[in-house]
Amino acid sequence: MITAVKSDSTRTRKKIFLVEDHPPFRRQLIQVLESEKQLTVCGAAGTADQALPAIARTKPDLVLADISLAGKSGLELIKEIRSVDPAVKLLVISMHDEAIYAERVLRAGGDGYIMKQEDPDELVQAIRDVLEGHIYVSEEVMENTRGGGRSRRADEKTGPLDQLTDSGLETLEMPGCGKSNREIAPKLRLNERSVTLTRSRLRGK
Repeated sequence: MITAVKSDSTRTRKKIFLVEDHPPFRRQLIQVLESEKQLTVCGAAGTADQALPAIARTKPDLVLADISLAGKSGLELIKEIRSVDPAVKLLVISMHDEAIYAERVLRAGGDGYIMKQEDPDELVQAIRDVLEGHIYVSEEVMENTRGGGRSRRADEKTGPLDQLTDSGLETLEMPGCGKSNREIAPKLRLNERSVTLTRSRLRGK
């Protein structure tokens, strides 16, 4: 579902587009961002397929996106947005472990990563940092990516989890987030049996 958000007429406000598939959390984000004088939400969507044309139409300064979306993941969304718009800022907000996903986000073309459990004030600070041209990740992740960062080759894989594709990693982690095969199947556009076989193969890797 695409949400149309009335934007402020003040030109100095930076436009934010939200991509989040949980309506209550999406509404909470809109309230937080609209309470900031320098920010305004120009639109919101629940899936990547809904978001892409809306982002092209609204031309936001920053896209705030979740990773776990129905159909295309947030990582795929970042890659598609970055391929057509090198200038827009891309910040991921997610419940998934930053240590696992943040570097993948940066390699995909994202500008930062923040966990959903962070305070609203920290989220606003992350948005401001990214809008100012900085990379927003934890100090630990920054140390790991320093010297490599986005320039690190996409096919450079150093550990067991690095051997997995972005979609493979997401599939493997979903059950740990309380997702059943029945819930996972529509997100991956697979049937339940295929999800079971896929998870078994990934655990083997």
